[in-house]
Amino acid sequence: MIDWNHFTPLASLAGGVLIGLAASWLVLANGRIAGISGLLGGLVDRAADWRGRAAFIAGLVLAPLLYRVLAGDMPSANVTAAWPQLALAGLLVGVGTRYASGCTSGHGVCGLARLSPRSLVATLSFMAAGFGTVYLLRHVLA
Repeated sequence: MIDWNHFTPLASLAGGVLIGLAASWLVLANGRIAGISGLLGGLVDRAADWRGRAAFIAGLVLAPLLYRVLAGDMPSANVTAAWPQLALAGLLVGVGTRYASGCTSGHGVCGLARLSPRSLVATLSFMAAGFGTVYLLRHVLA
């Protein structure tokens, strides 16, 4: 069921276009894939191109703050999970990105755009795991 009060197709389209432009710019200007886990991993390991990685990650952090300053209205998030659950979820995502050799941004945005079969399998796996988790937690165990 669609929540028509919060249905934002134009804002969502604009966000998708901006993500696509940023990913395209990064690969065309630097030859780097916009996989956030890879960028962050190289930043932590102090890779040779750490300044560019830091600038990209800083842009991810600063963009919502800039939006808040310019628009003044920021949607609020309602997180009902406890901190230990969030920490465990973050840890599992981190482990999963290492096993998958990338994250949803690297495989789903950039890999699919490059028609990578490995990225197709990884993205289908991410999505299936997400769908299954939501179904299990909201419909079976609820």
